[in-house]
Formats: sequence, C-alpha cells, structure tokens
Amino acid sequence: MKNTPQTIELIRDGHWMTIHLNRPERRNAMTRQMTSELTEALLALREDRSVRGITLRGTGGWFCAGGDLAEFKADFQSGPPDRADIESASRAAGTLFHLLDRMPQVTVALVEGGAMAGGLGLMCACDISVATEDAAFALTETTLGIPPAQIAPYVRARVGLAKARQLMLTAPRFTGLDAGKLGLVSTVVADAQALDAEEAKLREALRRCAPGAVAVTKDILLGQAEDDSIATAARAFAGCILSDEGREGIASFFEKRPPSWARAPEDQA
Repeated sequence: MKNTPQTIELIRDGHWMTIHLNRPERRNAMTRQMTSELTEALLALREDRSVRGITLRGTGGWFCAGGDLAEFKADFQSGPPDRADIESASRAAGTLFHLLDRMPQVTVALVEGGAMAGGLGLMCACDISVATEDAAFALTETTLGIPPAQIAPYVRARVGLAKARQLMLTAPRFTGLDAGKLGLVSTVVADAQALDAEEAKLREALRRCAPGAVAVTKDILLGQAEDDSIATAARAFAGCILSDEGREGIASFFEKRPPSWARAPEDQA
C-alpha cells in the first residue's frame, strides 16, 4: 500500500494474507477511511497471484459493527445537505463489496463477537464464512431509517429473496447458530479458538486447489456482467439518510431511545 494503513492491519503468512479490521474501540465500524484502505489493499492483492487466500477478521473480539454512525451523523446530517458527497461515499462502499466479491483469490471471513449491517455485508461478499455460535448478527438499517443499500445483493445471494426480505424488513437479531441454519455462514464453531482451527483446515484444503483454476471458477460462478446497481443503491441511500426518517433514526441511536415510528400509538399523540 502507498501509505501505512490506520484502520486495517495486513499480516502475510506465506501464500496467505490476513486483513484485520483495526478499530476495536468502535467494534471495527467502517469509516470512509477504512473503506478506502480496504479497497486499496484488495486492489493490490488482486494483482498479486502469489497470494492464494485472504482472511478478513476483526480485532478486539468483534468482526464489524457496520457503518460508523457517528461519521454518518457528522458527515451527512450535520451541515447543509450534500447529496453528491453521500452518494460518493455509498458508491465507494459498493465498490469495496463488489471488489471483495470478485477477488480472484479465495476469501474467508472469520466472525466472532458480531457482524452487523455493513459488517454482515462484508461477510457475505466473502467466499467462505466461519462464525462462532454466540456471534451476533442483524441487518439493522431499516430500524435507523436507511436501507441496506449496497449489501442487499450479497445477502440475497446467500439466503435467497424470501429470507433476505425477512432479515432486511424486520431486522431480527440472531446468533451464529441461527446464521448457520439460514445459510448466511458456511460453518459454525464453538469459540474463537475453534475459528483458528477451522481456518487452518481451510488453508490446507485450498492449498490443493490450483490458483488459476480458482480464479476462473469464480468468474464462471459470478459472471462478469456489470450494471448500475452501485449507483442506484447510492442514490437510494442518500435520499434516505437525508430524509426526516434518516435523521430521526440516527438521532434515536445516539439518544438511546426508540425512533418515532417505533413508539406505541398512545405515545405518539
């Protein structure tokens, strides 16, 4: 990378690269800087065919809490509306998820603690995911007045349209065991130590697979058709986060209260 990253850490081990999301004080919530640093790292790794596998995991006992809502509030809702800037940030996130999804190497997400919202999207953009039984999952965006704009295609690809509708429209919270039953994660293990053991088995199994054949197989599985879905999702996200609902949802999060639409009818009089 051109500069030493501040929000991620890269550790090379032979033919394998581990990328640690490294904002433990914020449960590795994604900022614009993290999105940029992850994108830069993946672009460099995409051209390095000596790297045959990539693991994505969090530091501090958590995978990723999703987008950093403090940054959303400060950058998107504190001053005069700048829809173009919001769309640009959303497109950058969409580009990251697309890049991760299309990496020629095998990608593995190791999830402990939790994977919320955009963090769940990162996991779904990886080829293989392993989670601990007690890891927490949720697609919380609609509870905040915004859509899961850029991650929706990756969640749908994992669980199908019907389950994706349920998870995105009702925002339930569930565990790693539930995620395994839904098909969101490939393997469920007991604890963080078991995560390491499962990754070691995956590395050994993937060592037998030719890297060129792996890259071509992923191309066949995913196809190469491009469309404007990233831009469409960015426009939808910008419209929602600037709306009254988006402002109310983010505010309610920081004020630790239910948003207006979640209050009982008698409390809204």
